[in-house]
Amino acid sequence: MLIKTRGIVLKTTAFSESSVIAKIFTESLGMQSYLINGVKKPRAKIPMNFLQSLHLLEFVFNQKSGGGLQRLSEANLSPAFRSIPYNLIKNTIVQFLNEVIYKSVHQDHKDENLFHFIYHALCWFDEVEEADVNFHLSFLLKLSRYLGFGPNLENNPLGNFFDLQEGDYQFMPPAHPYYLEKEDANAFFLLYQTSFENLNEIFLTRSQRKSLLDKILIYYNLHTASFGQIKSHLVLEEILS
Repeated sequence: MLIKTRGIVLKTTAFSESSVIAKIFTESLGMQSYLINGVKKPRAKIPMNFLQSLHLLEFVFNQKSGGGLQRLSEANLSPAFRSIPYNLIKNTIVQFLNEVIYKSVHQDHKDENLFHFIYHALCWFDEVEEADVNFHLSFLLKLSRYLGFGPNLENNPLGNFFDLQEGDYQFMPPAHPYYLEKEDANAFFLLYQTSFENLNEIFLTRSQRKSLLDKILIYYNLHTASFGQIKSHLVLEEILS
């Protein structure tokens, strides 16, 4: 049966001389793997540049009744990015986000809310004229809500500590080391609550951004199975310095 859906490309692995297996987070089926033939040929029906990090696709595949690896029959960029591939800061941020999403999104079932959040955030980031240097921080905090461990805001966030392990704000620092001091906890709250369009109202120093990013990655590690070590944030920090 032929199925048409949208997807977000997360990873490709060489399968043969001209074919790859692509890991794609889809709108209708969640995380799926697809065999794509001939992508490295000069006149490929689905060229390799369609399969770059977090590219957005609309594609058709033949779903086999017996399971197994599905094969893509056609695909188009939907939409094609206009600035991300050509803007060094945007592209570096997207490479970093791709690694985090790949290690934290494991749903092999339909999750339209999660899909639409990632899809629309990427479309906005591509369309905005100038890349906000806090976008990746805000994106990851907002993403945590869709992954099931968004910050609990029942206690007043402003002027309190944030417990990374429990995921909530507390009046006193916890006994363990996984928490944010009040200044970082306030910034954490603002980045979580502020829309992407208004991120330019939040001013963070380079050292604050680095500290917050390190703590956000700890937060993901504490709440995501097999999250492991993220490597691309080192390149990101260098580019944003």
